[in-house]
Order: sequence, then structure tokens, then C-alpha cells
Amino acid sequence: MLSIRGVGKAFGAHQVLRAVNLELRPGTIHGLVGANGAGKTTLLHCLYGLLTDYTGQITETTGLAIREHTGVLPYEPYYYPRLTGREYLEFCLQARHRPLVDFTAWNTLLELPLDQYADEYSAGMKKKLALLALLVQDFRYLILDEPFNGLDMGTNLLLKEILLRLRGQGRGILLTSHLLGTLTETCDEITLLAGGTVQRHYQATEFATLATDLLDSLYQGKLAQVAELLPAAVSRS
Repeated sequence: MLSIRGVGKAFGAHQVLRAVNLELRPGTIHGLVGANGAGKTTLLHCLYGLLTDYTGQITETTGLAIREHTGVLPYEPYYYPRLTGREYLEFCLQARHRPLVDFTAWNTLLELPLDQYADEYSAGMKKKLALLALLVQDFRYLILDEPFNGLDMGTNLLLKEILLRLRGQGRGILLTSHLLGTLTETCDEITLLAGGTVQRHYQATEFATLATDLLDSLYQGKLAQVAELLPAAVSRS
């Protein structure tokens, strides 16, 4: 299990995370929601080790090295110029000292032009290529920052099925999304992050209240403004 205990992170005088506690168990999908600036991506970067100057503790409770057993999908994958999609996949495997594999079966699903330059792909194709680089590797944990962003409807549905099957294989998956429906349809639990701290953990049986709670906790003032700008309909009879 990945255990996050009391994690805090500041950039200068700006405190982004405040005493965050969260657990990611193998065989579960854990969603992370919050407004822009809530600290979601910063927390993922701390968890994976891209940021190390945080307070608190992040551990894998069975002693596994987190980065060795964890794959990460960044919000905006970066690709070196003049590197084909196939070369990018090979580079990802070689960087982790893993043997090269045949990408054909997975690419039959994702339908990428692997022999074209990756930096010329569309946004959705770039996201699919980064996902493909994770799927061909045997990770115990996956950290996915907005994995559904930029994908077409069919690929979104396909990705949800892939995530559910990975969960069934015992993988632990932590993901963020601004598409609340994709989280409630796939996650076992969801954590609401606001102002850099955990507001509440939701189990699947509590998801029905999540949308209302999000509006109340994040946009209460704006809801009052909406009511002022768009008052309730008045009967014209």
C-alpha cells in the first residue's frame, strides 16, 4: 500500500499542501478531485518523487521502492522532437532497464501511427502514447493525472474498461479528473482536496452526495451569485 501521512509542500511563502493523509491500496482505484490550484498535481509529484522537499512521509508499506514499481502519467506528456512513437516507447522501457516488447497488440486497441514523430501527434494521440508506455510495463501502482483529458468518447470508454481490468489484477490506481462522472463510474473511493488539505474521503456508497458537496464547499459564494443572476422562474399565469 502507498501511504501518505501528514504531507505538506510549500513553494516559497505559498503553502500548497497542508498535512495531507491518503492511502492507495493494491486492487483499488482512488480518485482525487478539487478545483484548479487545490494541490492535486503537486501531491502526485510528491508521491512519485518528482518533488522531494515536502514534509511528512510517503511510504510503500511492504518496503517496495515506489518509483521502481509505479508508473506515472503527467497532465501534459512531453516528447522530444524527431522521436517517433515507437522510439518513445522503446526509450521508456530502456530507461527502466526493461526488455523491449512487441507493441502490436496494445496498439491495435489505441491505433497510433507509431512510426510518425510523436511531437506532431494531436493532444489525444499524445495522451494515448503516454498511456501505452505504461500499459506495456508491469507496474504495481499507476498515478494518472487527468488520463481522460483530450481523449475522444470511444477511447474514454475503452480506458475505463482498461482501468477496471487493471484493478482486477491487483494494481493500485490513483487518478485525477475534472470529469466527475468518470470518477464515480470507476473509483472505489474519492478524496476531495481543497486549499491544499483533505476535506473528505468518500466511499462508493457516498458518491451520490459528492457533486452537491463539491458545489457547497468550493463554490458556495458563486452559487449565491448564480441565484441572483438567474432567479427562480416566476409563474406567468
